[in-house]
Amino acid sequence: MTAPIIITAEMGKSDQAWANGLRRAYFPMERNFVDAHITLFHHLPPSHLPEIKSRLAALVADYPAPVARLTDIKLLGTAVAFQVDSPELLSLREELADAFRGLLIPQDEASPKLHITVQNKVELPVAKALHTHLSSTFRPRPLDISGLSAHYYRGGPWEQIGRWAFRG
Repeated sequence: MTAPIIITAEMGKSDQAWANGLRRAYFPMERNFVDAHITLFHHLPPSHLPEIKSRLAALVADYPAPVARLTDIKLLGTAVAFQVDSPELLSLREELADAFRGLLIPQDEASPKLHITVQNKVELPVAKALHTHLSSTFRPRPLDISGLSAHYYRGGPWEQIGRWAFRG
């Protein structure tokens, strides 16, 4: 395999359905190839797949699901995303980053700003309008994180490699 590997945090079923619904409603249809997601790593080398799978399995076996909250709606240029606040998830991600040191691209060496994108690559007025609309009723709330997943990235739909649920 030559496709890079993406690592995401999995949402619980009801939160996943909610985020997917928003993505179906607002993400440009011709670019909406994947479900809503929280990216932890954008590009890990596929040559290290056995190690990646092993580390993900060990990490979720050692920890309960991290506490997370949706805290804001961000306008990111021509994108709109829900900000995810989870020090515990960032700590788990840092543990993986330490283990993957030397394999990370510059984008993955920095600590991410966790988010769920519901609209991207639209005209700026369209993004601003959605941001205003969603912000008018948004209230911070808990977000269920159920596990981690790995996918091959091939430019369009992702090919799932595996899912690993947190213990408990």
